[in-house]
Amino acid sequence: MPISTEELFMDLDRSGPIPLYYQIARRMQSAIESGELPPGSRIENEVKLAENLSISRPTIRRAIQELVDQGLLVRRRGVGTQVVRGRLTRSVELTSLYDDLSLSHRSPTTKVLLHEATVPPAEVLESLTLPADTEVLHIKRLRYTDGIPFALLENFLPPVFLDLTAEQFEKHGLYQLMRSRGTTMRVARQTIGARAATKEEADLFAQKNGSPVLVMSRTLYDQSGHAVEYGEHSYRPDLYSFEVTLVEK
Repeated sequence: MPISTEELFMDLDRSGPIPLYYQIARRMQSAIESGELPPGSRIENEVKLAENLSISRPTIRRAIQELVDQGLLVRRRGVGTQVVRGRLTRSVELTSLYDDLSLSHRSPTTKVLLHEATVPPAEVLESLTLPADTEVLHIKRLRYTDGIPFALLENFLPPVFLDLTAEQFEKHGLYQLMRSRGTTMRVARQTIGARAATKEEADLFAQKNGSPVLVMSRTLYDQSGHAVEYGEHSYRPDLYSFEVTLVEK
């Protein structure tokens, strides 16, 4: 069973030189890393925690914010503060988010929000090098890690993939499905940025309207040089980041 706050914060040194917020943050970090506070565990709200420990609310708030900044805790509107495994740092390589989560020993789950055959905007058809009025598969998925939503993935796939079902996308990653169809991913053109969350993103991520999100757009090409995917994704920056290795020429 998860450790209780009474056990976790026993014997805090209230008169020594080490600040209380630091002691609280380090004990919580240790409990998270050891599994005593497993992913998904809820932390008591700041007011109740402050009362139980007879410590000021600003001290508790600062301790929790330390762990939020490290990606070990996450605040969710209407839910409270929960434990996560830490921010997922993803190298900018030709891999799928589902694969990255699995390799990091996370527990990825997916909810399909939209699955339709449609004629997309002209710029999408241009990215996929398809003729005007071509019908493609349009999917939108909400990706969770350890039960917490953190990525909204919108993708457009050429007609060869129109028979892929919503159920398949809930059980498997996109690139897994594409590989199973004989597609070999070779190169991608990708753009990374940031902006304010849309109302849909804020609602799905349980964040305030206008909270920042990381965004990425990608066009993927197969072994024959054909465009096989166009995607626009958004991520919670407190749970996700990109990592780039730079080499001097």
